[in-house]
Amino acid sequence: MKLIDKVAVITGANSGIGLATARAFVAEGAKVLLVGRRADAVAAAADELGPQAVAVAGDVAELATHDRVAAVVRDRFGEADIYLANAGVNQIQATLDVSPSDYDAQFMTNARGTFFGVQRIIPLLRNGGAILVTSSIAARKVLQDHAVYAGSKAAIEAFARNWALELKDRRIRVNVLSPGPTNTPIIAKLGVASEDLPAFEAEVAKSMPFGRLGEAEDLARAAVFLASADSTFVTGINLAVDGGISLA
Repeated sequence: MKLIDKVAVITGANSGIGLATARAFVAEGAKVLLVGRRADAVAAAADELGPQAVAVAGDVAELATHDRVAAVVRDRFGEADIYLANAGVNQIQATLDVSPSDYDAQFMTNARGTFFGVQRIIPLLRNGGAILVTSSIAARKVLQDHAVYAGSKAAIEAFARNWALELKDRRIRVNVLSPGPTNTPIIAKLGVASEDLPAFEAEVAKSMPFGRLGEAEDLARAAVFLASADSTFVTGINLAVDGGISLA
């Protein structure tokens, strides 16, 4: 039980990497506060996880969501030990097709949502705690029509490096998780029809050194490592959990 009695806050927690990580944290003994934009989905996730979980519905692009999360942490737990800024959106578009609203939607959720979520939780994090941010290999490996998404993820990687030094005196570790192509519901949101999914996955798998897409549980195991005492001397790193695709 690597996270026994720890309190973790996870944004984007009602599906995919966020939900898989919540399951892993609970299995390791943690209490989890799940944050998600859709009230029904995040409530269902908390119900699945049982009494160790509590749900907060809200959009991370809105500062009121982070204030509400901080209030729940303060009132219910007093303090927190782990914060995973995982909520994110991706809209694949060529640069010439990007409208100001398309741009703002990605930066508001990915960059603004991460920055102010961390800002609001820092006063409530215990010394020796851990902050994790979910980035993407797209921040370093050029992927077609990912310019805006890549920029927003590069921004949060820069935030994390700065926070790692800002918070060093409190021994709060700040690290980045960078998934490669991962089998999560976001694939459908990118416009891949369910009947086309097997062919899509097979095509992507051809480019993967490990010959398969990642699974949300692959990221969850890495998150447990970075959130637990196993990584006490690790801060400021960017851990690519991508089956080696960033090398290709």
